[in-house]
Amino acid sequence: MDAPDADPDQLRRSLAFIRWVNALFGYTRATLSHFKRFSAGWAPGEMIRILDVATGSADVPKAILRWATREGFDVRIVGVDLHARTAAEAARENANPRLSIARADAMTLPFADDAFDYALTNMFLHHLDDDQVVIVLREMARVARRGMVVADLSRNARAYRWINLFTLLANPMVRHDARVSVAQAFAPDEVRALRDRAGITFASYHAHFGHRWILAGEK
Repeated sequence: MDAPDADPDQLRRSLAFIRWVNALFGYTRATLSHFKRFSAGWAPGEMIRILDVATGSADVPKAILRWATREGFDVRIVGVDLHARTAAEAARENANPRLSIARADAMTLPFADDAFDYALTNMFLHHLDDDQVVIVLREMARVARRGMVVADLSRNARAYRWINLFTLLANPMVRHDARVSVAQAFAPDEVRALRDRAGITFASYHAHFGHRWILAGEK
């Protein structure tokens, strides 16, 4: 689904599948739990700016904004994605004025230092090699004044067996991408090593249900 010539209909269905999986297995809730923790330190009426890197269909930012609205927090999110069709699809489905969508390369984010309070990414790092992961984490830390939330898959044999079964009836794009994603994901020790190489030791490692890990913390 990252290919520039990806079929638009299959891309749309793949993004919908990812949204469904994020909701079904609590992946979105796991990410949101860290922002709930951070919010204890937010001042009343303070505007909180979040950058979502490789936003996909922007389902996670939308969930954060729904929670923020309920709690009375003034949260604004910019979601960026490198791929034109994905960004266009996210923008087409967005009706929230507090969420904006743009194209940007995660390894050279076009934002000033400390332009946001937090930087966020979900299910993106497994697409990258180790050196690229370190670059992205450093870029996220550069633009985020207060902290980061980084979520992705864990690599292990059980996760690979599970994803093969779970995507058995999915469309070909989903079946291919899901299996490759687990094979390319990082084991816990690798995640911690990449975090340390990137210099974001303020971000603690958290294991979550469904073969999921999150690096989260405030500076």
